[in-house]
Amino acid sequence: MDERLMVVVGYDRAQLLDIACVTSTLDEANWGANPPYRVRLATPGGAPITCSDGMTLHGQESLERLKGPLDTLIVSGGLGYREAAADQRFVGHVRRLARESRRVASVCTGSAVLAAAGLLDGRHAATHWMWVDKIAKAYPRVTFDPEPIYIRDGHVATSAGVTSALDLTLAFIEEDHGPELARGVARLVVAYLQRPGNQAQMSMFVATSPPPEHSLVRRITDHVASNLDGDLSTAALAPLAGVSQRHLTRLFLEHLGRTPGRYVRQARTEAAAHLLATTTHPITSVARRCGFGSAETLRQAFVDMYGIAPSRYRSAHSR
Repeated sequence: MDERLMVVVGYDRAQLLDIACVTSTLDEANWGANPPYRVRLATPGGAPITCSDGMTLHGQESLERLKGPLDTLIVSGGLGYREAAADQRFVGHVRRLARESRRVASVCTGSAVLAAAGLLDGRHAATHWMWVDKIAKAYPRVTFDPEPIYIRDGHVATSAGVTSALDLTLAFIEEDHGPELARGVARLVVAYLQRPGNQAQMSMFVATSPPPEHSLVRRITDHVASNLDGDLSTAALAPLAGVSQRHLTRLFLEHLGRTPGRYVRQARTEAAAHLLATTTHPITSVARRCGFGSAETLRQAFVDMYGIAPSRYRSAHSR
């Protein structure tokens, strides 16, 4: 039986979850995948690597000796990405194997390795929101977008941080074997099926309250989290819920203790606070990304919620 050879590239101080989210998800798919996936971890010299959490993984293939054709080459991310991207020998073998692969992908800061290999030149790419500014500065030929959880640009795919690798892997499974198998794997790994690639990374940090138990309310709050810069007026949300504006307001008051409008304002303000504390984006850009019409509107929401202006919040909380 033919197999799809999926090679994950690791290195010292790689993020264990970046690797495991890919390998474990593909392994779960093999109950229904035809042809099945054969997943291998390739490391420099085939030697063990020490992940960023101190765990040791044993390489199954030598990166230098591995030859194609490969179905998919996936470079993991992690704190060791700078050293990996600066290692010309390592990068050269990634470049070589990419030429022999049907698909090429990266997880998290693994995008820097693909960029160093010239594989992202002229492309749009995703990476972890925390590192996007540094990586984008180092590789100006690549258009990095800090928002999506993954981006497909031709045969190259790049994903955001850590567990977004699971979303990208589910997308690969759906592409290879159809949506039914992808849904089955998502249920096995207890994953949300299926976060679209263009869902904003920031939506994962919106936590205005625990997830509501009411399914309709939860569906609308999920929509809010994924579309902070969209039209989130009660008039726009009610048709999505299939109820009247009055009934949607009544449901929000009952289950969340606030109107849809107040919920949206708080969600946007919390998302803006996270961006201010963890990025160097100008305040006007933060306001736009989080759905505020202007920096002044953001300032008013901030003062109402936190008692200080966005600039002072950034000074006090930035890393």
